[in-house]
Formats: sequence, structure tokens, C-alpha cells
Amino acid sequence: MNILSKKIFFTILFNGSLFVMLLIGIQNSSNKKKVNIFINETIELPISFIIGISFISGTLTGSLLNSVNRKTKN
Repeated sequence: MNILSKKIFFTILFNGSLFVMLLIGIQNSSNKKKVNIFINETIELPISFIIGISFISGTLTGSLLNSVNRKTKN
């Protein structure tokens, strides 16, 4: 495997494991809020899930964009 595919595999594996730990950790969460997405609202979601998903999506997006950006520079 080349370096780019190793980085992408590690990124997906790491963020997937964070997601699994997030799902296990929020089982008994009682604080819930709705998220406004443009016009509609979501169902009530635990606050820890909202924060965790935003963190995971940010690290996944940043890592993948960084990998793609480095590929285009070379």
C-alpha cells in the first residue's frame, strides 16, 4: 500500500473507532436538544452525540482534505 492509502485507512479506522465509543458512551444520556438545520429541526438528540459527531466529522474532513491536498502538490 502506498502512503496515501495508509493515511486514509488509518483516518477512517480511527474515526470509526471514535464513533463506536461515542455510541457506547451516550447510552444513558438524558440531556437532549434539537438541532436547527436550515429550515427544519432534527429530533431530540443527546448533547454528547451532537458534540461527538461534529468532532468526528471535523477530524475526518480535515484529514481527508489534507491527504488530497498533499497528493495534488506532488
